[in-house]
Amino acid sequence: MTKALGDMTVLITGASRGIGAAIAKRFASAGMNIVIHYRESHEAANEVARSCLELGAQVLTVTADVSKKNQIDKMVEKLEQHGMLPNVLINNAGISHFGLISDVSEEEWDEVMNVNLKGMFLCTQAFLPQMIRQKWGRIINVSSVWGLTGASCESVYSTAKGGVNAFTKALAKELAPSHITVNAIAPGVIDTEMNHRLDGEEKLALQSEIPAGRFGQPEEIASLAYFLALPESSYITGQIISPNGGWLT
Repeated sequence: MTKALGDMTVLITGASRGIGAAIAKRFASAGMNIVIHYRESHEAANEVARSCLELGAQVLTVTADVSKKNQIDKMVEKLEQHGMLPNVLINNAGISHFGLISDVSEEEWDEVMNVNLKGMFLCTQAFLPQMIRQKWGRIINVSSVWGLTGASCESVYSTAKGGVNAFTKALAKELAPSHITVNAIAPGVIDTEMNHRLDGEEKLALQSEIPAGRFGQPEEIASLAYFLALPESSYITGQIISPNGGWLT
């Protein structure tokens, strides 16, 4: 594939806020075409889109429940119509869950698995044909440090992210002959809405455990995602990279 990075399209699921929004802006600053996916946060997604437009990118917003195949199929159709099928897919959409395993309902289990794991599978499967035809592509899955180590009272979330990591490693081997890389980013504690349930005291206690002495910023994760998407990163595949400030190694 001879396309310049600036001529390529990146699709970021769950891009209306947090890490997803930061990734969209980072790729927009490189002149890539940006597809911003969201499920319900229409206004937030439009705000991210405006920021990307100001950076000079061509931008499209799409809405879908990533756990529903029929909605993913409609998203594929829309992107085809606009000539914006992704060369780079970033599976970022995810939800967390906190609580004792004894209190987890079947519905809660299904929701976490459907968004974090099934959604990643459906999006990957839907957008792979174009990458395989081109013999080039980048798939970057946003996991979590808890997918590597597990966390007390986050068994469901940890299980889902552990599945993301296993999927990443297996698919990387399957797609390597097609020159498509598959990697995962497993962030430590990042200063996003997902961690806003922590009060001031809990935040300070957590920060004291992190050698870097602070939470990570979404922009730091975005920079790593951008690096993994570069053509010169073609020998990096099947890796779970965990930026966590030295907290867990």
